[in-house]
Amino acid sequence: MGDVANSSVGHHAKNQQHGANRAGGFGCTLPELRSLMELRGAEALQKIQETYGDVSGLCKRLKTSPTEGLSDNVTDLEKRRQIYGQNFIPPKKPKTFLQLVWEALQDVTLIILEIAAIISLGLSFYAPPGEQSDACGNVSAGAEDEGEAEAGWIEGAAILLSVICVVLVTAFNDWSKEKQFRGLQSRIEQEQKFQVIRKGQVIQVPVAELVVGDIAQIKYGDLLPADGVLIQGNDLKIDESSLTGESDHVRKAVDKDPMLLSGTHVMEGSGRMVVTAVGVNSQTGIIFTLLGASGEEEEKKEKKAKKQDGAVAMEMQPLKSAEGGEMEEREKKKANGPKKEKSVLQGKLTKLAVQIGKAGLVMSAFTVVILVIYFVIHNFVIGGRTWLSNCTPVYVQYFVKFFIIGVTVLVVAVPEGLPLAVTISLAYSVKKMMKDNNLVRHLDACETMGNATAICSDKTGTLTTNRMTVVQSYVGDTHYKEIPDPNNLNPKILDLLVHAISINSAYTTKVLPPEKEGALPRQVGNKTECALLGFVLDLKQDFQPVRDQIPEQKLYKVYTFNSVRKSMSTVICMPDGGFRLFSKGASEILLKKCTNILNNNGELRSFRPRDRDEMVKKIIEPMACDGLRTICIAYRDFSAGQEPEWDNENEIVGELTCIAVVGIEDPVRPEVPEAIRKCQRAGITVRMVTGDNINTARAIAAKCGIIQPGEDFLCLEGKEFNRRIRNEKGEIEQDRLDKVWPKLRVLARSSPTDKHTLVKGIIDSTIGEQRQVVAVTGDGTNDGPALKKADVGFAMGIAGTDVAKEASDIILTDDNFSSIVKAVMWGRNVYDSISKFLQFQLTVNVVAVIVAFTGACITQDSPLKAVQMLWVNLIMDTFASLALATEPPTESLLLRKPYGRDKPLISRTMMKNILGHAIYQLTVIFTLLFAGEVMFDIDSGRNAPLHSPPSEHYTIIFNTFVLMQLCNEINARKIHGERNVFEGIFSNPIFCSIVLGTFGIQIVIVQFGGKPFSCAPLTIEQWLWCLFIGIGELVWGQVIATIPTSQLKFLKEAGHGPGKDEITDEEMAEDEEEIDHAERELRRGQILWFRGLNRIQTQMEVVSTFKRSGSFQGAVRRRSSVLSQLHDVTNISTPTHVILSAANPTSAAGIHDPGGESIP
Repeated sequence: MGDVANSSVGHHAKNQQHGANRAGGFGCTLPELRSLMELRGAEALQKIQETYGDVSGLCKRLKTSPTEGLSDNVTDLEKRRQIYGQNFIPPKKPKTFLQLVWEALQDVTLIILEIAAIISLGLSFYAPPGEQSDACGNVSAGAEDEGEAEAGWIEGAAILLSVICVVLVTAFNDWSKEKQFRGLQSRIEQEQKFQVIRKGQVIQVPVAELVVGDIAQIKYGDLLPADGVLIQGNDLKIDESSLTGESDHVRKAVDKDPMLLSGTHVMEGSGRMVVTAVGVNSQTGIIFTLLGASGEEEEKKEKKAKKQDGAVAMEMQPLKSAEGGEMEEREKKKANGPKKEKSVLQGKLTKLAVQIGKAGLVMSAFTVVILVIYFVIHNFVIGGRTWLSNCTPVYVQYFVKFFIIGVTVLVVAVPEGLPLAVTISLAYSVKKMMKDNNLVRHLDACETMGNATAICSDKTGTLTTNRMTVVQSYVGDTHYKEIPDPNNLNPKILDLLVHAISINSAYTTKVLPPEKEGALPRQVGNKTECALLGFVLDLKQDFQPVRDQIPEQKLYKVYTFNSVRKSMSTVICMPDGGFRLFSKGASEILLKKCTNILNNNGELRSFRPRDRDEMVKKIIEPMACDGLRTICIAYRDFSAGQEPEWDNENEIVGELTCIAVVGIEDPVRPEVPEAIRKCQRAGITVRMVTGDNINTARAIAAKCGIIQPGEDFLCLEGKEFNRRIRNEKGEIEQDRLDKVWPKLRVLARSSPTDKHTLVKGIIDSTIGEQRQVVAVTGDGTNDGPALKKADVGFAMGIAGTDVAKEASDIILTDDNFSSIVKAVMWGRNVYDSISKFLQFQLTVNVVAVIVAFTGACITQDSPLKAVQMLWVNLIMDTFASLALATEPPTESLLLRKPYGRDKPLISRTMMKNILGHAIYQLTVIFTLLFAGEVMFDIDSGRNAPLHSPPSEHYTIIFNTFVLMQLCNEINARKIHGERNVFEGIFSNPIFCSIVLGTFGIQIVIVQFGGKPFSCAPLTIEQWLWCLFIGIGELVWGQVIATIPTSQLKFLKEAGHGPGKDEITDEEMAEDEEEIDHAERELRRGQILWFRGLNRIQTQMEVVSTFKRSGSFQGAVRRRSSVLSQLHDVTNISTPTHVILSAANPTSAAGIHDPGGESIP
């Protein structure tokens, strides 16, 4: 940095009043600012006073103005970037294609095949001495032709070639996924903006363009993008848990603790700060630099560390923190706390994979054993030969051949295409969902959404347009049904009203003139405040002059709005030395604090409880029943005598005088009622949770169609809700909750804790046949806990605060409820795509394994050769997953009820299809195997000796087998027993091109594959017969569809999800441990599986925007959107392969340990 700094000194000689050692003419060097930001509280204040006098002194040295900000001059900004760095953390380099190839090669099934192929290659070049060849028996007979004997190497080479194909396909898939996610990541990054003051104007700049010296405006719900020092703050509270692990909110004030750190959340209040450190020099940046300190070390660590939930657990020294040890302990506890369950689909797939893998392993071992025993008995017992040493290579060659057959059975049995199908299906959905305004941050959310049974939605901005306007008011004893004429209002009241609204609202909130002619005025900031400011403009007044007269710095005390107060108050000094407090808030809360009210002459009149009750009945309830939100505006004067006790808020905000009550309308979005109807038809209950009063909420719920007349439903207020669900001690009881939630449709005047309680209650409830899957929408910081607790959290992309986005799984980029319906559709589509793929894959598995196994036992040779099996494997894994996973969703998906968590992946209908088609295919293949030579009048291919040329007989079997799979792939497009399997086939070009492409390659393999593929060319007539049998699959599919599933009682479902009673975390850890041991005992094929699933889990989480980005031994758990780049990308570029090396059992066992600690 020094060189850059010094090189720029020359250009700015005039700036060097501060002495040559100062960087580029600024009064602070980079190290100086960095060390300043490491201090906290009193130490920091002391340092600022000693070095700079005060914060404005610091601003002077940084050549910036606390009120006007920077000059927005390009050269100045550029110079600041050169000296103090950019607000950007360079991402880790992506893996190269070769690294990905190397990773794909780590797969154990492939390694076994490679070894087998190499042994086979080596042995094929060894010919035993001629004279004893008879002594080795008829083992080598049949290789009369010299050329044929020499062609023994072809099979080995062909296996190697097909392994290379598989590896390249896998690597290419990984590489393109990574590219996609990086693109998505950068798009997200560019969209994140922050408010700064430049040239005295508040503007939004992309976070990456912040520079040191910028004056940034911070407000409730922000995620701080850089380090800074507070210049002015109102009631500011920060959640620094992401840096320090402290869960309590930290109060920030210019005279107490002015240090603000990047990656922390503003939980309350507002203020302005001067940016002092950006990018790699900010506190978050320093942590990242530590994290990525050296690539090599990191590689080593990654072998030990395990990725948990997308956060990289590195073995790192904790940050400079006195209480490092305690902090880690606390964090460990936190990390062990509730974590989201594995997604429903992944749970089911993992279980199914283990079962299939075990079966495959048993079958392949069995095959090899039977072949070997048969060979030994046949030659040495029945044949009575002795084992001659120089015949050993010949025998070994036989054993290698048996081994290869065994491995091939295994390869076919393991559905390694499943992870691929899941990945493709999810990646495809995510890409398309972007177009439907769903930005998916956690991939499993996409699929969980298909199972959703309940949606708890916010009202404001999701169901409504969030363009608020004042439509009714009660001012000076008169109820106006539209905007009153300012001339009819008493000037004193009007003046008070204008001041109360203009001063007692965030100065960042504005109503700007429309951009285009005839458009609506632009609302910037809090929408409720915008409505009030719009009311001021409608009264032909202006709020800006009032704000200019009393700028934000002159506000004496601000009690910012929060969900507990449900009001906001501001105190200003009066010219006579007294104080005036303006307050606004929910009318039923604020009116209780009013003791006076202004009459139509602008004079005080006492306001007693019975006046209040009358007002509620006559003014507030009628407004609420029209679906309006009522806001009370009030004030109070304090005399100039002694200064009140400002911290005693209840005393201060009391004895108020009511100026006016206004009714604010927020119209329902036109497309919402239809979207809610679709949800209800799809078996999803929509509930509205809002802070509004019950009448407003009920009116809007009726407009949306959440409640229908004549239905049996509940609309409760937060208080009543709590009364019903808590026992005498005030504890929540699940069985009380279970009486409430099934009928609850509207929860009004709810606090964020109520929302969280409701969501948790519904999720934990056990009264239905299956556990509820709950989606929640939220936009405020206080919605964070509920969004996290829900199975799927939706945050608002436009109105949402950073904290809400951070806690969510999907971001609605248009804040619209109807986008949620799209998410449901895509989620169900993912589930169906994977079921389709399973149905197809398992049919092939069953058939191929049985054919190879029985064939081997009866004819000592598998009718499907190793290379052919690999080709079949390629069709059914890679290609089929591409073809079936990219089926576009249709509206008909919304006509069925959700599957629920316990529904098996393979339904009875699918089981019927799998077994039905397997029966057809096995009948055909065995008929061809034992009677094919008679039917086609060709030589039999059975019992052929080693290295004999490929026979037409076995080629016909192979060809028929592949063509049956192709036709069955079309059958697999429907899994609910529909008749028309071709419906919508042309809307999926990928599917068509894959089926035709595979057919084309098959023709080439059969006609020109020759020895490597063990194929002999077929005649036209033979081809037509093969095709005819293949197309018979489609006809047979119709026959199967005719058999009613209900008649087949013996059919079992498979692939159930986790048991009904939710497993506790410890049990889950043990469970997963068992699975991990099983994996190691089994073989890498399954590991490949988990790796696939884990890889998906990890990779897909990358879609996250504002993302937790590293945990040192689970301690410094931080999340920061600006900095997400580095680690999100690390996540993709290091899929979870590293973890599961079979050679390192401890690390494999450590995978699922939920503690957040890596097992060394």
